[in-house]
Amino acid sequence: QVVESGGGLVQAGESLRLACAASGSIRSIYAVGWFRQGPGKQREYVAGITSADNPDYADAVRGRFTITADFIKNTVYLQMNNLQRDDTAVYYCAVRPHYLAEFDSWGQGTQVTVSP
Repeated sequence: QVVESGGGLVQAGESLRLACAASGSIRSIYAVGWFRQGPGKQREYVAGITSADNPDYADAVRGRFTITADFIKNTVYLQMNNLQRDDTAVYYCAVRPHYLAEFDSWGQGTQVTVSP
């Protein structure tokens, strides 16, 4: 299981850091990913990080967002800089248990709202 935190209301250009706390060791799974679903939009992939500490980003956030993993705390962070209105969404994290699996074990999500 995972639990997200860190969402909030910010102005455009500001930053937020989201956290995804896992109940088990994130070294024992393939990857943890962040996804988001904006108003009236489908859920989309944002970023992911493997247990080998290799990050990956969607084009829309590359250069502004940074994903990191704390393998002691079993927590994955998403540092979001220069937030824009299009970043407004509910952000979810999920676990990909192994390479051939899909992301599952979704959290409840955390709301990020970016005002003009």
